[in-house]
Amino acid sequence: MNGRFWAELWMVLALLVIVTGLLGATGADLGIASHFYRQGDWPVGTLLPWKFLYWLHWKQALVLSVIGLAVAVTGFFKAYARHLVRPGLFLVLFLIVGNGLVVNSLFKSHWDRPRPRDVVQFGGEREFRQPWQPGNTARGRSFPSGHAAAAFYMMAPFFIYRWRKPATAYAWLIGGMLFGGAMSYARISQGGHFLTDTLWSWGLLYITGLLLAELLLRQQSLAD
Repeated sequence: MNGRFWAELWMVLALLVIVTGLLGATGADLGIASHFYRQGDWPVGTLLPWKFLYWLHWKQALVLSVIGLAVAVTGFFKAYARHLVRPGLFLVLFLIVGNGLVVNSLFKSHWDRPRPRDVVQFGGEREFRQPWQPGNTARGRSFPSGHAAAAFYMMAPFFIYRWRKPATAYAWLIGGMLFGGAMSYARISQGGHFLTDTLWSWGLLYITGLLLAELLLRQQSLAD
């Protein structure tokens, strides 16, 4: 792992910490959520396309990962596709490790941050918590957002192409972040997550992709 990798890793972590601190200091999580709360309900989130995005959830991520699995299997058996084994495995591992283990198992299932609709400010019974304040009941599943993480997964090809085809890579990165932003808006408007929940979904996915790409893809890409 070279200096550029560590510089990028620390830059992303610093960005997450700084932005989270600013949002916490300004009360932005509650302030933004309050724009969508109307007399005990979250009406914007029930409209299209936000309702459709909630239904979509992880389906597009699953499709891309299945394509990756098919490509990797083909590469194992066909010499002409041998160079596709690692990119295909990356797509599969990115979903399993990033979305499955890091976002949903490690954080979401144990951090115990109440969702917006569960806090007293919006008619719930639980006390609002900042993203750096984990609880101990494992009942709150707001931090981070699984829906947003599944949408941000679509930036996965960025890590595959970044060393060989920068234009293609950044097209996937921008597209994945825009899609993740739309999903984040949907979940905030539905009272399911705070802004910082979705911010960390992006950050945790990006860091996971960065690590997996460094381990699986970088040397092969530079050798091609």
